[in-house]
Amino acid sequence: MAEVPAEADNWKDYELLDTSDGERLERWGKRILIRPDPQIIWHGTAAHPAWKHADGIYRRSPSGGGAWVKNDLPKSWNIGYGDLCFVLRPMGFKHTGLFPEQAANWDWFGGLIRRAGRPVKVLNLFAYTGGATLAAAAAGASVVHVDAAKGIVAQAKENAGLSGLAEAPIRWIVDDCKKFVERELRRGNRYDGIIMDPPSYGRGPGGEVWKLEDCIDAFVRLAAQLLSPDALFFLVNSYTTGLSPMTMQYLLDLYIRRSRGGALECGELGLPVTQTGAYLPCGASSRWFRE
Repeated sequence: MAEVPAEADNWKDYELLDTSDGERLERWGKRILIRPDPQIIWHGTAAHPAWKHADGIYRRSPSGGGAWVKNDLPKSWNIGYGDLCFVLRPMGFKHTGLFPEQAANWDWFGGLIRRAGRPVKVLNLFAYTGGATLAAAAAGASVVHVDAAKGIVAQAKENAGLSGLAEAPIRWIVDDCKKFVERELRRGNRYDGIIMDPPSYGRGPGGEVWKLEDCIDAFVRLAAQLLSPDALFFLVNSYTTGLSPMTMQYLLDLYIRRSRGGALECGELGLPVTQTGAYLPCGASSRWFRE
């Protein structure tokens, strides 16, 4: 088993400054945020001076949920990663509209697309605000971007415009991912790369319950059928605590590698912490690719 390179360390507009007492101190462009993180179980280690100068702090409520305490935080601002540009909007459940650790995956599959030397068609499922979509499009792929949330897809399109990719070959689809995959199979469409970033828990348009550990086996098995005969890669991300990246790799072995060959990698993604030089784990990825 090969490990996924963990370091998303090519950022200039994002920086994980410090961690302590269940919180991360981050720089997003010129703005300093403090957000909760359950992985940060250590206490009394806050050392960076920016802890005292945060522009926004997300505070959890004892009754559930939480809210932003905004000292000097605009409704939105932009940051860049290479040639890509993203609008940030602090929202509920502590999110900003971007998962910076995923840049390690953007760099990885972007390289595969660029080196392919042929047209590459990519499907991005549970595609959120389009980080992976834009990275694939910037590398030269045509992309189908699918997410069930209309507002989130609108923000992804906004990011495409900011990144100079408004006219790139991207199809923006607001739909339930499982139903879209089933329709694509019936249509006979196939893809050279598939990316999925499924939620730990959710509900479908008809009230169907999605729980990752109960549903991911059938969904990976279904989506793998959309791979083209000379497909390049299949990437699965997971933020579900307790679900090992090796579990996800096992699914890719069952449904892809055993019939197609190729190679597998899995492991945790992480962000470097400026104050300590260590890495904070931020979810996991498992991926199959053609050697």
